[in-house]
Amino acid sequence: MRPYHWETLTTVVRPSHRYFFRPRPPASHRPLLIYFSGMDGSGQLLQAQLDELATAFDVHCLMLPRDQRLDWAGLAAEVQAQLLPLRHQGRVAGRSLYLCGESFGGCLALQLAAQAPDCLDGLILVNPASSFHRLPLLKLAAPLSGWAPTELYQAFTHLLLQLLVEPGQVAPPERQRLLRAMQQLPAQTAHWRLSLLNQFVLDHAALARFEQPVLILSSQGDRLLPSVEEGDRLLELFPQASQVILPHSGHACLLEQDISLLQLLEESNVLSNCAVSACAGL
Repeated sequence: MRPYHWETLTTVVRPSHRYFFRPRPPASHRPLLIYFSGMDGSGQLLQAQLDELATAFDVHCLMLPRDQRLDWAGLAAEVQAQLLPLRHQGRVAGRSLYLCGESFGGCLALQLAAQAPDCLDGLILVNPASSFHRLPLLKLAAPLSGWAPTELYQAFTHLLLQLLVEPGQVAPPERQRLLRAMQQLPAQTAHWRLSLLNQFVLDHAALARFEQPVLILSSQGDRLLPSVEEGDRLLELFPQASQVILPHSGHACLLEQDISLLQLLEESNVLSNCAVSACAGL
């Protein structure tokens, strides 16, 4: 079967749940990998990693409705309600479920881990934006974004692109895909999601009780957020956490040509309940 094309996703893949879609044909005999994307909320920016990940996982992506206006707790509760049925689809009832949250999606993943730890078997955090509210310049961006005219908002996406990617690490098609995803996000939606980042606070006590393995990927070359410093802070919260510092990567590291999320997972302890090598052969 030919792989699905992201540009025609809405006509080729019909979500079985309001928030989730499969970017590859069903593989319900494999463990689940659920991807929560960054600010765009589309799930489309995982494409560079999909061919490898699909050999080991039944991959699902979160697609946030642009008019969604829930707070963190409400959003996590609604996502959880739609997430749980996925575990019981296919030939393996109660199969393993691993959650990967990137940037904005990392905050949602942290919220879900705090509210519903028992629904996850492992957590992967990729440059989570949980430090956003501690950065004064970024905090100013939230209220200003709601007043920006369309032309200024579009220009801002070009500037933001330079902060998100490390020059030379991301191929031109992936850079264009990222820019397109940002420009397709309405300014009012961006404003709401930035305001959510301003409000995000880690639940230290709840995360300290999260006993499943956690992998934190931190980009040394992140020019948007202090991801290595934030990774160090998160590392201290979880009982079973490990951190991998990506020395040459920028914020949007999963778009980079030299980054293999599957390889990083194979080398970590996050998949202790399910060996990827065994899953890949099923």
